[in-house]
Amino acid sequence: MRYPIVIEKTKKNYSAYSPDLPGCVATGATLRQTISHMKTAVKFHLEALKKQGDEIVEPSTRVEYIEIAI
Repeated sequence: MRYPIVIEKTKKNYSAYSPDLPGCVATGATLRQTISHMKTAVKFHLEALKKQGDEIVEPSTRVEYIEIAI
């Protein structure tokens, strides 16, 4: 499965979350580290859902970029 993640730059590091997996978040000092931590977080999140007998939802968030001329 492929889950979209949102990565935000903060003053000191990066923060990430997946809109399709509420509560699944990660941080890191670098972009690469944040992505790596998020992969681990998503894996653990899905494993926990499965272990609890909860439904693992298919990703439904669609990501698009728009270009604006100003």
